[in-house]
Parts: sequence; C-alpha cells; structure tokens
Amino acid sequence: MRRPIIAGNWKMNKTIAEAVDLVRSIRFALSEVKAADRVLCPPFTALATLRELLQATDIGLGAQDMYWQDKGAYTGEISPVMLEELCQYVILGHSERRALFGETDEGVNRKVKAALAHGLTPIICVGETEAQHDAGQTEAVVGGQVRGCLAGITAEQVAGFVVAYEPVWAIGTGKAATAAGAGAVIGLTIRGTIAEMYGEATAQGVRIQYGGSVTPDNIAEFMAHPDIDGALVGGASLKPDFVDLVHNGARAKGL
Repeated sequence: MRRPIIAGNWKMNKTIAEAVDLVRSIRFALSEVKAADRVLCPPFTALATLRELLQATDIGLGAQDMYWQDKGAYTGEISPVMLEELCQYVILGHSERRALFGETDEGVNRKVKAALAHGLTPIICVGETEAQHDAGQTEAVVGGQVRGCLAGITAEQVAGFVVAYEPVWAIGTGKAATAAGAGAVIGLTIRGTIAEMYGEATAQGVRIQYGGSVTPDNIAEFMAHPDIDGALVGGASLKPDFVDLVHNGARAKGL
C-alpha cells in the first residue's frame, strides 16, 4: 500500500508569529498520526522558524515554490540550495502559479529537475480549468501536464515524487470534486500517463493527492478511494482542526 501523505499549503497567509502559534497548537496532536506523512508548507518567511519548532517531530516541511537556478541575479526568487537546509518538500506547478505568474510545464520541469538535484521531494500540481473541464478536455490537459512536467525524468526519480491533482475549478471555491470523479482522473489519466511513460509498476508506486476545497468533513470520502493517496489542503490547513482532517483521512485508509 502506498503511504498516505497530507500536506497543508498555507499560500500567502500567516506572519511568523501566527505560524508559530498555529504549529505550537497542533504539532503534538499531529505527531500522533503515524499512519500518514504530514507536511506543512508555510510562506518562505516562516520556514526557518518552523524548522526549529518541528525538529523533534516527524512532521515534514515544504516550500510553496522555487526557482531552478542555484544562485544568481534573479531578484525575488528562492533557490533549491536555499531550501535544502530548511525543508524536505517543494510544491511545484500550482495552478495559481500557472494562472497568475505565467508558469509553464517546461518551467515546472526545470524546477523538478533542480529540486531532485538537491534532495527535495517535488509535489507536482496538475489540473484543468472549469472551461476545460466543461469542454471535456480534462484527459488531454492533465495528461499533457504530466508528460510536460516529467519530461527527461527517470523512472527511479518518478517513484519518489508526489503528484497533486487539483482541478482549478475546485480550488478555494467550495466546489470539491467527487471522490469518484477525482479518483477516475487520478487513476486513469495521471497514473495511466505515468504507466505509458514508465511502466505500470512505477505508476502504481507514485503517490497522488487530491486538492480542491478539502475539509475535515469530506476528506474521508476522498481518502477512501483506492487511487487517492492523500490531499493537498489549502484553507483548511490554516486552522487547528487541520489535525482532525489528517486523523479523518488516515482512518479512511483503515490505518
């Protein structure tokens, strides 16, 4: 069985003081959930402080993005060299990065390769817009994103990835996909595309999350699906009841 992984993407929320308050309120309860990997992805400004706060736990830390160069004249960017001493994971290709900052599959692919070179585990986001979904283009769009983001990556490297399926129309809208619908895209399109590229064994080993309006109340529905291995959680990860969400998700896997 693939080990579940539930990650909280805080986006552009929480000062350092607010981040410390939240983590202090949840770290011990979150540490008790041994049946799933738990990852917090705060803003860059809080990573160093939270690293110290979580040092005695097995809770992972992730960054929300990074650039592919190690250093240089890239004002405002963060490099993998800067992140590797602070965290273990990095979210790449989030739909907000694609929509608001013009990120492409090619750029995400370069970031993935840079993350791997520095020992960071990529959480690679893919997903279709509402217009694409309504036009029946989900398979073509999501499959194309998977191929583009994984171009030139070896099967061995892919086996250690996390992929997050985040239908853009469900992110922050309150309109979560159904477990059956998300599971079909994950199993047939994402895992199917990886199988075409690397073989069935590699595809079955990759952990794939669902993200999009996930809450403590609906997490169990998604986690009960055999192809859904976790969740990338936005707004619900900013509250102490994120612990309940993680507990509910682990229980739904029978763990």
